Amino acid sequence: MAVDRADVAVIVIDATVGFTEQDSKVAGYAHEKGKACIIAVNKWDAVEKNTNTMHEFEQKLKDDFSFMSYAPFVFISAVTGQRIDKLFEMITFVANQNAMRIPTGRLNDVLAYATSRVQPPSDKGRRLKIYYMTQPSTKPPTFVMFVNRAELFHFSYQRYIENCLRETFGFKGTPIRIVI
Repeated sequence: MAVDRADVAVIVIDATVGFTEQDSKVAGYAHEKGKACIIAVNKWDAVEKNTNTMHEFEQKLKDDFSFMSYAPFVFISAVTGQRIDKLFEMITFVANQNAMRIPTGRLNDVLAYATSRVQPPSDKGRRLKIYYMTQPSTKPPTFVMFVNRAELFHFSYQRYIENCLRETFGFKGTPIRIVI
């Protein structure tokens, strides 16, 4: 499949049709494979617009693509060439985000700040201790966290750590893998 060979998957949505099941399948596959993704809304020139049209359409797509909240949207027209240059700029940007490597020292500074803001979870008097975090690979950015008890690491706390990494380093357009 082409997604397997790609560095960046551009998921093209027809603005006159909207989100389809096929779009969902392709996006889900790209997400599972750890590909950087952009959602391009094509035929934007054919849509009747008012002042809120783009915002409303984007909100609807954010709901449809809730599993890929990191993916940016670009509204384009292949016929007129509208915003095609912006699409290519975004492709380069998310490819770089997907290949970004963060030094272990900086990662652990972010981890220390995150755990001081929100304490790690505990269960029956045992508290999760996160010793350190490192990034062994890119494409997608993958982080390994060394902890005392992996079973105490709740998925919601993992999402919190992921959000802290995104706040600090960006990672726009790319999924993040966290290994405990």
